[in-house]
Amino acid sequence: MAVRKLAPEELQPESFSFSPETEAFADQQIAKYPPGRQASAVIALLWKVQEQAGGWVPRKAIEAVAAKLDMPVIRVMEVATFYTMFNLEPVGKYFIQFCGTTPCMLRGAGDIKKVLERRIGESGHINPDGTFSWLEVECLGACSNAPMVQINDDYYEDLTVDNFEKLLDDLASGRPVRKGSQIGRNRSEPFQAVNTLKDPSLYDGSVVGAWRKRFEETTPEGPTEEPGLEQRAAENPRAAKPDSGRAIGRVIETPANRAAEGKPPIDAKDRADAASKDRATAVEPRTEEAGIKAPESSKSYVANPSNPEEGRPASTMPTTPVAGTPPSEAETRRDGSESKPDVVVDKDNKTS
Repeated sequence: MAVRKLAPEELQPESFSFSPETEAFADQQIAKYPPGRQASAVIALLWKVQEQAGGWVPRKAIEAVAAKLDMPVIRVMEVATFYTMFNLEPVGKYFIQFCGTTPCMLRGAGDIKKVLERRIGESGHINPDGTFSWLEVECLGACSNAPMVQINDDYYEDLTVDNFEKLLDDLASGRPVRKGSQIGRNRSEPFQAVNTLKDPSLYDGSVVGAWRKRFEETTPEGPTEEPGLEQRAAENPRAAKPDSGRAIGRVIETPANRAAEGKPPIDAKDRADAASKDRATAVEPRTEEAGIKAPESSKSYVANPSNPEEGRPASTMPTTPVAGTPPSEAETRRDGSESKPDVVVDKDNKTS
């Protein structure tokens, strides 16, 4: 984003005060917000003072808005310099915002830019009589009617070199001009041969409700009712999961079902099968029982090498490096306690 600065001091007016119209507008906007939240109206007030100042926001206007809203001047300055809809330097009576993004360029915006440079001058320049100034901006959102420009608050679309020259002449002489499309297009409809929506039934409403005919089978007595879900399910029963391979209609025997029929809860044959060693799951013998020695780690870990009273020799390796030893020269621990702090238990069972 380009750096936006206020106009030079020689272009700044010596004072600025709200007109009665701007004052009334400011009071109306401030009344929309709760007490103490009047700063929320800063954008609306800046837009109004820009209109009063002739299309740009002088320094004194920023200070007047800050005083009206009881805001620090720098806070209002931040808003005015951030939003590109606020012009920080004087502009012509007709401020032209020229769209130079891809859709407009593909439709001939380069020729429109040449007209601006020839008739007005460079971007940001005001012509000698103060009528026109222009600025190249990002997409203005009228891509289907490209190329286009925004002049003050209005869009002018479907521009060509000829109709744009005429538009500038009419504005300069004060003659009325046509806003919007300059070729008579109605909004964004196709301006050449229409290739879509040729069938009136697609939009005239003649087929509204026609879909109901597929679901209404009439008889001499009147429309017939379709069977409900329960009736259709009874007439055409289906398995819950026909693809699962289960037999349809099979009754699963459970202990409760067998007891209800007067049978033992568990069938004698099933009990015998469960107790048979031939059907038991085979278990691989453990490594120790098979006489195979388990693999050993290459590291040696001593649970607590500093307890000789339990018959364990104390480790000869230092547990902490000597003070002042560089880390690269310090001997590392090899007792598996690198990540554990040393704990000392005194006779009162207190740890330190």
